[in-house]
Amino acid sequence: MGKGTDHISNNIRTLRFHRDEMTQKELAEKVGVTRQTIIAIEQGKYAPSLEVAFRIARAFDLNLEDVFSYTPDGESTLNP
Repeated sequence: MGKGTDHISNNIRTLRFHRDEMTQKELAEKVGVTRQTIIAIEQGKYAPSLEVAFRIARAFDLNLEDVFSYTPDGESTLNP
C-alpha cells in the first residue's frame, strides 16, 4: 500500500455551507477537535482517524461514504 499517492477526499466544506453555513468552529465543537483540525481535514492536508471521520459524518447525520471518499494508490477516480 503506497501511502504517497493514496487519497482521502471529502465534501465537508459543501456540507457545512448547506447546514446553515455551519462554521468550522461549530463543526469542531460538535466533533470534539480543534478548528485547525477541521481546516486541515477540509483541505486534504490531514486524514482523520476513523473515529473522527465517523464523528464528522454523524455531525451531518450522514454515512461515512457521504462525507469521505478514498482512492487507493494507482486507481483512477474515473469509472471505465
